[in-house]
Amino acid sequence: MRPLTDVETERLFEKLASYMGRNITHLIDRSDDPHVFRLQRERVYYVRESIAKFAVSVARDKLLSIGTCLGKFTKKTGKFKLHITALDHIASHAKYKVWVKPNGEMPYLYGNNVVKAHVGRMSEDTPEHQGVLVYAMNDTPLGFGVTARSTAEVRRLDPTAITVFRQADAGEYLREEDTLF
Repeated sequence: MRPLTDVETERLFEKLASYMGRNITHLIDRSDDPHVFRLQRERVYYVRESIAKFAVSVARDKLLSIGTCLGKFTKKTGKFKLHITALDHIASHAKYKVWVKPNGEMPYLYGNNVVKAHVGRMSEDTPEHQGVLVYAMNDTPLGFGVTARSTAEVRRLDPTAITVFRQADAGEYLREEDTLF
């Protein structure tokens, strides 16, 4: 387990900022309980600073996980991919949101994109290709994705047009339980 390099930190923050905007500072500057980002086996963990100090005494090959896994860096290109495990931290500070009707929850949780017929409401002025959080109508976070069209364009689309490209959803806990952690 080690701190992130400058390049890794930049890639992590770029990905988080696409969903959280300037609210990313709420993850970094926590006066009540400072947290840090740590890398262990290509995966980035968001962990309390006090626990990270204790974890230094554990051998790297014996340490399986610490804190919340936000995602991992790919081996070939070094890009950062957010995991569904980051949903709770992103959801509380998300800038743009999409609420899905009850008839669209199951298709989304099975790994499909969000179509216009399933959109209950959407944050105003959401740009095209922007990271959004997908919620159920009762404000339960289901996952996150990238908008296919802006809010203004979505209003003019036909009901079968894709509105949000799925990046991760809560159904991944079951579908990818072997490779997630």
